[in-house]
Amino acid sequence: MSPEAAYLMEKPHLQALPAVLPPVYEPLARDVDVYGYVSVDTNRYSAPERLVGKSVTVHKYLREIQIWYRGTLVATHARHIGERNARHRLAGHHSALNRVNPGLAMEEVLLRDDHPSLARYAAALKQRGRGLRALRRLLDMKRSYPTEPFLAAIEQALHYGLFDLGRVEALILKHVAGDFFRLPEVSEDDA
Repeated sequence: MSPEAAYLMEKPHLQALPAVLPPVYEPLARDVDVYGYVSVDTNRYSAPERLVGKSVTVHKYLREIQIWYRGTLVATHARHIGERNARHRLAGHHSALNRVNPGLAMEEVLLRDDHPSLARYAAALKQRGRGLRALRRLLDMKRSYPTEPFLAAIEQALHYGLFDLGRVEALILKHVAGDFFRLPEVSEDDA
């Protein structure tokens, strides 16, 4: 059959092309990482945090990045060309951590509620630039030792301006030795 004959047979079934062609995009399969981002060309674009760990389809257009999940558009970002290893987050994608006060570490919040001298000691420790590691160690000591010897050692450390936690722990152990660990006397006959 000649092309002209085939055209005459197919002509009633042909459809006209649209007046405007849709924009061209590159479809990409991506997984949303644990931080709530998808990676395209070394840049990271945010996705709603409910999609963490899920597979999404990314449409990479000339000027924008669209993130689709199960056929639904969930995010549209301006495409950043010329940037490398940058993060782009849309408002509302990642909720902020709920903290009592953004300036306070959780350890400091736990230490400040029990006793006024402990709160003063924790604040002084932080003010001296000891940081979060020192607060965590102090919290561990608070959880490990009995309350009365621990607080007595903290008050003594405050009185003398002692902020070396190794020495504070030695003070706690001095207070604990006679009260808490009462071991039976061992005679020479039992040994």
